[in-house]
Amino acid sequence: MRLILLGPPGSGKGTQAQRLVHRHGIVQLSTGEMLRAAAAAGTPVGLQAKEIMANGGLVPDEIVVGIIADRIEEPDAKKGFILDGFPRTVPQAEALDELLRKKHLKLDAVVELRVNESALLARVEKRAEETRARGEEVRLDDTPEVLTRRLAQYRSLTEPLIHYYSERRKLLTVDGMMTIEHVTREINRILTALGALEPKEHEEPKSASKASKTAKKTATKATRKAAESASKAAKGASKPASKVKAAKKAAKKTAKQPAKKTVKKAAKQAARTANARKGAKAAKKAAKRLTKKRAKR
Repeated sequence: MRLILLGPPGSGKGTQAQRLVHRHGIVQLSTGEMLRAAAAAGTPVGLQAKEIMANGGLVPDEIVVGIIADRIEEPDAKKGFILDGFPRTVPQAEALDELLRKKHLKLDAVVELRVNESALLARVEKRAEETRARGEEVRLDDTPEVLTRRLAQYRSLTEPLIHYYSERRKLLTVDGMMTIEHVTREINRILTALGALEPKEHEEPKSASKASKTAKKTATKATRKAAESASKAAKGASKPASKVKAAKKAAKKTAKQPAKKTVKKAAKQAARTANARKGAKAAKKAAKRLTKKRAKR
């Protein structure tokens, strides 16, 4: 997996990079650390960088790209890497693309951690107040003033990379204002969907796990029913033929008895209903006669 994390200062790029390194066994490549390591190692590119840094100058892009080229050839970077602090500009991104093309490598994704700048400033102000309340000195690079300048620099130099990588269909955006855990899960989810990460072998998808459990239950029930049917068939087969016939006759008698009783009950009920109707008619006739007699009087 080869990945770039984009986002303004304070967006959590460093935290998420460390989590990816720890979980997936890839390396985090920081340009600052690579420059210092190359200078200490005395490599040709490192010596050039060392001289420029000693004079207080900015290391040219071609030297930085050369150091990256050497670094990604080392064994620990074979499984993958996350670039931290590079590229910062579109020309650097173009130089990186050319480097990877020559090495027959490609970026899997560029993940942008999108955050609310006003929320970042509020966060830094709160952190500075808490530091002063503890009686500690606030770091020079951890103040609202410094963050404001860094945010302005990010917008002018680095933010154009969002459009650059979006055009190349490499950009994936994650809400950096979520909790650290949620951001981590979302990054892993989209990288897995892209095929940059493979689900761990011991992690079975939930749907597959449920289907497996249902299948097991169904199979168990079917096995029990089959065993019960086989047992009943075996018992029936073990009985003598005479006993089987006797059992059939008894069953027929038992079935006929309820039927006979039901017919008798129905007949009695019908007779009662008929008698009741006759009685009702007779009562009506008697009432009419009585009415006529009264009328004559």
